[in-house]
Amino acid sequence: MYRGFKRAADVVISLVLLLLFSPMLFVVAWLVRWDSPGRIIFTQRRIGRHGKPFFIYKFRTMYVNAPPNAAAAERETTEPYITPLGRFLRRSSIDELPQLFNVLKGDMSLIGPRPVVSAERELLRLRRQYGALQVRPGITGLAQVSGRENLTPAERAGYDIHYVRHISLWLDIRIAFLTWRCLLHGR
Repeated sequence: MYRGFKRAADVVISLVLLLLFSPMLFVVAWLVRWDSPGRIIFTQRRIGRHGKPFFIYKFRTMYVNAPPNAAAAERETTEPYITPLGRFLRRSSIDELPQLFNVLKGDMSLIGPRPVVSAERELLRLRRQYGALQVRPGITGLAQVSGRENLTPAERAGYDIHYVRHISLWLDIRIAFLTWRCLLHGR
């Protein structure tokens, strides 16, 4: 029952957030275009619900010659490719705002396990094995507020599995609160 409500809430909240943030989205789009040549929106193939691939949207934070499918866990190899503006966008998570369109399309939810690239095989294997691919991936999730990239694939999968097994309105509210707290503290 909650899953149907969750989808409706995702759509309504995403629309409201897009309206509220639309001036900032336009300014950031202009700044990305001004910062370096290339497309404003970066798209990357990620693994979604039931293991189906989809394209995630983000503001582009790297130069156009960056490796196209570098996983977040390989950050040290991508660091030289990040633009000056991109560093700020990533640190503030503003680069994630275009994912609200992914939520509207139904590829993602506001809260759920983060979608990963297919190169993150161990995490995908664990998610598949324990049923964590049953839900839409989220813009934020339990693993993100519990350590993000500092977690091993097994730890991330553990948080993802916990989320899927205990999905509820209260858990989503808790994760949303913790996400805002992390954003305010720059984590």
